[in-house]
Amino acid sequence: MATPNLPFRWDLVRRDQLGTLLEQRPEPALPYLDMLIECGAKVLARSGDGDVHFVGRSADSVFDLLSGALSATSRPDRVRLLPFSYRLEQPLLAHEVRQMRANLEAIGLSPRQLTRRRKPLVLADLVYAGYTFTHLYDFLREWTDEERESWDVIRLKLRFLGITARRKTSPKTWRWWQDAAWTADLPRRNVTNVSIDPYAWSFLGDDQHKLTPSFRRARWADEAVTAPRHDDKTLDALAEAVALVERGRTSTVRTRIARHMAEEPSFAQPWLRSLALELRRGRS
Repeated sequence: MATPNLPFRWDLVRRDQLGTLLEQRPEPALPYLDMLIECGAKVLARSGDGDVHFVGRSADSVFDLLSGALSATSRPDRVRLLPFSYRLEQPLLAHEVRQMRANLEAIGLSPRQLTRRRKPLVLADLVYAGYTFTHLYDFLREWTDEERESWDVIRLKLRFLGITARRKTSPKTWRWWQDAAWTADLPRRNVTNVSIDPYAWSFLGDDQHKLTPSFRRARWADEAVTAPRHDDKTLDALAEAVALVERGRTSTVRTRIARHMAEEPSFAQPWLRSLALELRRGRS
């Protein structure tokens, strides 16, 4: 079995690792903050009370904002990160499969762990054509069959939430999940979307400098990813991420998240009303 190898990322909620890294750095602009608040609220509302794992780096800002907001609740680890990048590439080699399995098991996503979960596992990511979701689904499905765990159990707990660029809706509107045959293997409610402004989607997916490098297959076993980086662009991204966490902590942002959740059909469910109440009140 390979040894887990996961990218380093500072804990931005506790922040005891940061030291003086951000001293004298300018206050970040935080573009699209309103959109991030609305998107984060909808992600929570459509999660089915599950644990949301943001795949890759595209939605890091949503994760950071929600991390700050949820730190005031009884379940602060409701959102997490899943380092994974694998799109239009050749089939994985045997050693790459072993390494990614070790990485996923280290964060609780092996078939055995998924089978025994009590709450849903929600995989969220910015989606255009859904290639990353397709590869991740295939990876988990093949691993489950090899381990002889029950896919019929796992498929009911596994959810995919695509963050898409908002467009005009019509019967002819193309949707990524319609071309992904594997989505028919899951209950319809387990594949859902949150749409956001297309300029914001492009900023998050294409333009924003991220706090960590893309975790492509060439880096899955590279120990260099486990060390922090201190170049200027990374520190700028760190300052932005910290600022988002701090905004998420504020009662103003928590209340706005709760208000957006209240507009969702799922607000009829007790778990979501309870979460909204916790966000409004915070924890002492």
